[in-house]
Amino acid sequence: MVIGRVTRRSYPSVFKDEAVALAERGDKSVARIAADLGIADNLLHRWLRQKRNSAEAGIKAFLGHGRARDEELARLRKEVRDLRETNEILKKAARIFAKAEPR
Repeated sequence: MVIGRVTRRSYPSVFKDEAVALAERGDKSVARIAADLGIADNLLHRWLRQKRNSAEAGIKAFLGHGRARDEELARLRKEVRDLRETNEILKKAARIFAKAEPR
């Protein structure tokens, strides 16, 4: 007999997407929606945050069970995108300065 073991419940991506869509609609409070769905309100808040962060990173939310790895991957992809943009700006600036002849 095992005492004190807690099993973590896993929810399908479709359920998460629909719960987040209900919360984003704003008809009811997040706490009320969570209660209606039978989940903790902090879990729904976490899903909302994950959806927002993945949208900023340009990836789909709730892909799988590798949550920490997915968040890290999203952060790194955003960083690479920002660095590439900065690099392009610097290249353009270098071309402009190369055309200007010193007097």
